[in-house]
Amino acid sequence: MIAEVRPKGKNPPKNLRRTISAIFWRHQNGAKWRAIPDEFDPWWIAAQLFIRWSKLGVWQHLFEKVKDRDQALGIVFLDGTTIRVHHKVAGAAKKGDTGCLRDREALGRPCGGFGTKVCVAADGYGRALSFTLSPGQAHELPSAYALLDDLPHPPAYVVCDRGYASQKFRDYLWDRGVRPVIPPRKNDPEVACPKWAYRHRHLVENLWARLKEWRAVATRYEKTAASFLSVILNAATADYLKA
Repeated sequence: MIAEVRPKGKNPPKNLRRTISAIFWRHQNGAKWRAIPDEFDPWWIAAQLFIRWSKLGVWQHLFEKVKDRDQALGIVFLDGTTIRVHHKVAGAAKKGDTGCLRDREALGRPCGGFGTKVCVAADGYGRALSFTLSPGQAHELPSAYALLDDLPHPPAYVVCDRGYASQKFRDYLWDRGVRPVIPPRKNDPEVACPKWAYRHRHLVENLWARLKEWRAVATRYEKTAASFLSVILNAATADYLKA
């Protein structure tokens, strides 16, 4: 499958399987590139391949190829989590820094330090469909529109927690023939929320639990948003292959 998505060049990579294994080992263990065991290729080969393929979108293509095999889009779950950023990634604010660079790299300051907000759309089996990255202090609701736009067709149900409780968002779903399953906030008027559908929201929470078993997902060590998204996509790809 890697051979179908990798860039075609004059000189194909040697020992590609070993290099991919080194990349996955590093992300699963959250180690430095230089800590890759000697049984794999030299660490700099794995590092260069990962960064180059991140810029070219190869990891995204691999994830798309794996997930397109069998999707359950009758019900879709939306959920987000804040990932703490390692202090060497965040860096110090520079003179004249307007925050634009940090916004572009999805770095923000929620309560407790720098972080990145990662939102996911999951199918009825609790498998990832798409991701968005935003600064840690960002709300999850704006990302919901982008996640739903990535779907090949509108689902029958969209299940979210109270963080997505917005009448505008509910109307957006109804207008597209989607049944929102979003419980109201304490001070909101009562709305219909099928309990049988909301009861399955644990599937997306279980997805986050599996993805965060990769230490490079649970803590962000990548300086750029493209590289960090590639780490998450690799974890989600492995999750599909294990299922």
